[in-house]
Amino acid sequence: MKDNHAENISWSIVRYRKAMMLTSQKNIINTGIPSRTAFQVAELRAAHQLLDEPIIFNDPLALPILGEQAATDLRQYPFQSNDLHARGIRAAVVIRSRLAEDELKKCVHSGVKQYVVLGAGLDTFALRNTYLEEGLQVFEVDHPSTQEWKRSLLKEASIKVPDSLTFVAVDFESNTLAEELQKAGFRADQPAFFSWLGVTIYISQEAILDTLTFVASLPKGSGIIFDYGVTPTLLDPIENAIGDYLVSLIGQLGEPWKTWLDPAVIENELQSIGFQSVRDYGSVELNELYLARRKDGLRMLGTFRLICAKT
Repeated sequence: MKDNHAENISWSIVRYRKAMMLTSQKNIINTGIPSRTAFQVAELRAAHQLLDEPIIFNDPLALPILGEQAATDLRQYPFQSNDLHARGIRAAVVIRSRLAEDELKKCVHSGVKQYVVLGAGLDTFALRNTYLEEGLQVFEVDHPSTQEWKRSLLKEASIKVPDSLTFVAVDFESNTLAEELQKAGFRADQPAFFSWLGVTIYISQEAILDTLTFVASLPKGSGIIFDYGVTPTLLDPIENAIGDYLVSLIGQLGEPWKTWLDPAVIENELQSIGFQSVRDYGSVELNELYLARRKDGLRMLGTFRLICAKT
């Protein structure tokens, strides 16, 4: 019997390698390989533009930012990764991006003028910033090698980097987030909204809490949205199977899954470090919010949850 999961993984790796071969920036080679999962996630956002109707997260730059060859491959074979597991993962990726931008909109309307994208990867919001008149400044935080890779893809696609975007290269082995943000012009005396998507599973609980504590220390009106993998013992059998598939996929991409969280525990921790409002979103609520009455099978499963916390 054909192993569709293994085939999907291998196709993702092949497309990633093609993208890397077309990236000639020497600094990437010198400082490390750009995040493979950043490419995988960007590919899922792009596939959503091609496969799903209606679109719930409209991103006109999702395909161009992949690079010409990778975008061509995806257009030619959009259904290559469209089984139940792939749709569930894609749903989670586009829902979290949509919710993050919905929450950002609320914050901007309440006066927030700083948006920090942690582990930005190939996220495109800063390139299509719809709040320029409101004065929104965007800080993209990522590893230096991933940012160099992204810059090369933007150049290849002739996508202009706006003045409202500041790249903040952080190597967490030698720098702290607060220090590097301050150097980049971030104002810690003014409120800010942070998105932190697809990152917490790769780092320790201590590192997660350190970042959340920093955000909680910012002025009233600040906030953060992040996703997390749910402790496996709290999942049903189908969700556990999806989780096992994701662990395998991520492991083969070279970025092992390290941390799972208990929803009740993380909510209590957020409150204890100073967040006044904590909203946890599960798959049932998110499917009802964004995917109700769909007939194409696009559904988010419960392996991941999202939290929006505000000071």
